[in-house]
Amino acid sequence: MIYFLKRLKYRCIWSWEGTVATWREEHSFRSWVWANLISGLAAMLLPLETSERALILALGILVLAAELLNTGLENAVDRISKEQHPLAKKAKDAGSAGVAVTAIAAGVAWGVILIGLL
Repeated sequence: MIYFLKRLKYRCIWSWEGTVATWREEHSFRSWVWANLISGLAAMLLPLETSERALILALGILVLAAELLNTGLENAVDRISKEQHPLAKKAKDAGSAGVAVTAIAAGVAWGVILIGLL
């Protein structure tokens, strides 16, 4: 049990360090954080069901998770080589597409929920 708690402590530290580094270095991550704060505030102020609020908040967090993973992928590719290569471009573009798909999912959820309010 002590080993588990020690590893958990380190995982929390490393995760926090990754989040802070991404906040400092990635404009897009900061933009998504602000978008999520606005989205979350709107979800709390509108007359939504609890499940609708949970969906909006969870999808926003998934967008942030996708952006963190994309940043990690981009950093790993850049670590290997700064030289432009078609496979590096494909990897980075796929990471960016992953962020876009999660953002579209959040947008679709918002759209369906807002139409339901009409």
